[in-house]
Amino acid sequence: MPRDFSLAGLLRLRRLQEDESAGRLLRARSRASELAAQRTHVRDSLVDDEAVSVESMHAISAARASTSSMLADLKNLELEQDAEVARAAAEHAAARAQTLALEKLEERHAEEQAAEELRAEQTVLDELAGRASRPRPSIEEER
Repeated sequence: MPRDFSLAGLLRLRRLQEDESAGRLLRARSRASELAAQRTHVRDSLVDDEAVSVESMHAISAARASTSSMLADLKNLELEQDAEVARAAAEHAAARAQTLALEKLEERHAEEQAAEELRAEQTVLDELAGRASRPRPSIEEER
């Protein structure tokens, strides 16, 4: 009689943990991409300014100083987000490794179960073959 894989519950838990860590990794990468796009947008806005008068040059200068500060803040956020992506990737890799280890155990269990079933089937076939090869007593011998 086949036995269930004794670690099936743990394997389900590991797969859920892996899926959860994959989601965190996806969110971290998405946030990193958003920050990179935002920084690119801010940097591009610096190039678009045109100086027309002294007042506009002062306004542009103030805006550039503010933008420069914003770029530095965004760069720091990107560095933090890159670290978060690295952490999430490491968590996901660890979760995947744990899941793979259990999946290999499950696969080995299934192979052992299949081999056990084949052995049992072969035993039955051997018994049937043994019975068929024995000479049947004749009707006279039975009397």
